[in-house]
Amino acid sequence: MKYSNIDFDNYFKTYPDENGYFGRFGGSYVPSDLQAAIDEITEAYLTISKSEKFISELRRIRRDFQGRPTPISHLARLSDSIGRVQLYAKREDLNHTGAHKLNHCMGEALLAKYMGKKKVIAETGAGQHGVALATAAAYFGLECDIYMGAVDVKKQAPNVARMKVLGARVIEVTDGLATLKEAVDAAFMAYLADYKNCIYCIGSVVGPHPFPMMVRDFQSVVGIEAREQFLDATGELPDAIVACVGGGSNAMGLFSGFLNDPVEIYGVEPLGRGKKLGDHAASLTFGSEGVMHGFNSIMLKGDGGAPAPVYSVASGLDYPSTGPEHSFLKEIGRVKYGVADDKEAIDAFFKLSRLEGIIPALESSHAVAYAMKLAREMKHGSILINLSGRGDKDMDYVIEKYGVPEV
Repeated sequence: MKYSNIDFDNYFKTYPDENGYFGRFGGSYVPSDLQAAIDEITEAYLTISKSEKFISELRRIRRDFQGRPTPISHLARLSDSIGRVQLYAKREDLNHTGAHKLNHCMGEALLAKYMGKKKVIAETGAGQHGVALATAAAYFGLECDIYMGAVDVKKQAPNVARMKVLGARVIEVTDGLATLKEAVDAAFMAYLADYKNCIYCIGSVVGPHPFPMMVRDFQSVVGIEAREQFLDATGELPDAIVACVGGGSNAMGLFSGFLNDPVEIYGVEPLGRGKKLGDHAASLTFGSEGVMHGFNSIMLKGDGGAPAPVYSVASGLDYPSTGPEHSFLKEIGRVKYGVADDKEAIDAFFKLSRLEGIIPALESSHAVAYAMKLAREMKHGSILINLSGRGDKDMDYVIEKYGVPEV
């Protein structure tokens, strides 16, 4: 199927369908008792999201609390260091809490409040989703439980401290590889045990329907703002847009604003240490169709078709599947997906810091690295990067593992 057959004028009314599918990807593959709880969320979201009261309250929060709109910065010195192509960044690192995650967390917490829930539950990898949800819970007066793999607890100590300061309970998960997949497993089990009093606030465009749709909708503010800002600044659209993809929430946020435009779109997966299974988390590049965590998508599989072990220097990208909408957009050819490895990401981390005074999250560094490669291939034009988060959380880890290059 070619994407020219897709009516992008009505794309968001068509995808997902009423059962939560983007083509054959998505859906809801959960136990019947959990499906009843998820159906409650679906009905509430589809009802409340059309309410003028809900929409106006969310807009006020974004303006007065989050500090939106976030700006676009021209990365002039980085551009000059590469060639003639002009690089720009959508500065989600300047969103309150330092990443794009608060965009959907405030929406999910507001939904929980409207539904009369007392607690929010979530998983986190890099910790940005956990911090954002803890922030939202504090704002709305909700209890908050965050499940986090033991490996990531150690790597992301600053964010663990922030969550606790904000009043969240951080539950360390030691099962399996003790990273993001295991944190999701534990959070789902906790939600199943107490779904009447709480709401599960998933951290990306993954999980059973309606989460991929709901998180995309809340994140679409990134693409809507970016498109308007870029046109205002330059008088034209960018030639290409680039965002990192783990689960893929920041990418779907940016991509949403440009799907119907003559713009090349690139998602960047983590190649980690290399192509060997277990050394990367590039699901779309090396994976195959499969179901995990309640949805059908492209995933990395190990023995017997179980989710494979994954790795990335960026804790927020080490997930063995990806959002079903990303699988769909790859299949129809609308989005191209490439990779950046650890070395390239670390190089981009320091280059952006030294040349532009912006320390990016390691997740965002993958997008910067790929945009730099793309800029070298292009003779002229412009590239807009979604700088999905700031690198404060990664400083101790990067310095301990890689040191600081000499000036």
